[in-house]
Amino acid sequence: MTPLTIQPIPYQGSKRLLAPRITRLFPKRVGTLYEPFAGSGAITIYAAHHELAKRFVIGDVHAQLIDLWEMIINRPDVVWAGYRALWEQQHEAGLAHFNTVRSHYNASRDPVALLYLIARCVKNAIRFNRMGDFTQSVDKRRKGMNPDKMELNIRRVSSLLRNRTQLFSGDFADCIADASARDLVYMDPPYQGTTYGNDKRYVAGLERERLIKVLHNLNNRSVGYILSYDGKTGDKEYGEPLPHTLGAKHLHINAGRSSQATLSGRAEVTLESLYVSSSIAASIGQLPDYATSSKAQHELFSQ
Repeated sequence: MTPLTIQPIPYQGSKRLLAPRITRLFPKRVGTLYEPFAGSGAITIYAAHHELAKRFVIGDVHAQLIDLWEMIINRPDVVWAGYRALWEQQHEAGLAHFNTVRSHYNASRDPVALLYLIARCVKNAIRFNRMGDFTQSVDKRRKGMNPDKMELNIRRVSSLLRNRTQLFSGDFADCIADASARDLVYMDPPYQGTTYGNDKRYVAGLERERLIKVLHNLNNRSVGYILSYDGKTGDKEYGEPLPHTLGAKHLHINAGRSSQATLSGRAEVTLESLYVSSSIAASIGQLPDYATSSKAQHELFSQ
């Protein structure tokens, strides 16, 4: 199975390219797939396309992002038409257009304006201040996703998820409160190495101890989970490993060469941590080696 090109919300850090490897760990006959840190929803989209779950819950603490998801799923024509209008306006208005849209979003929290900002900002790397205002700058090298491609992506995702997806805006623990042993929780929370300090990237961070507490709760409820969390690039590690008391299997998944390291003249590979709950690991038996080269894995999953 190869990565899908369907991606209406082009987040930096999206798991679209890793989705074939991550979903290979899914148990069979998943009732509901919960993605409480949905962002671009890459795992949900891939799972829906390959019929890996019957139903889906898309959650995020970023309320406007969930508003955007609601429109993509239930009102796709409104989203792509609005995006097209903003995208076309930039050609006449120039770079100042991005700042105009950003000001509009910060005043109105318009979901369609948010989609344009994500698609047009530097490296699709979102940034917010403490008030939830969008602060990232325009990418001067790119124009953002072409509206024809955006329309196609939105229509396809809407068709995949409509009438079998529940949306949730709020805390991740509340989002997964109803998950049962028949379901699966996939989590891609803000990483410990990118949540705090001057380079804060997200609307809200996540305390490591609280995450651990929620994972223990899932274990007690016999709810299977897969967690993408931290990792390392070259010799630089991001965050501490989660404790062995969770009983989760800790894998490293090769995410390819680090673009940031490449820009600095270093050929370094990023390895992301992947934690698999004990119940899922037991059902799989021998876990795959995902730390090998991403090229070799893509060839494997294309067969």
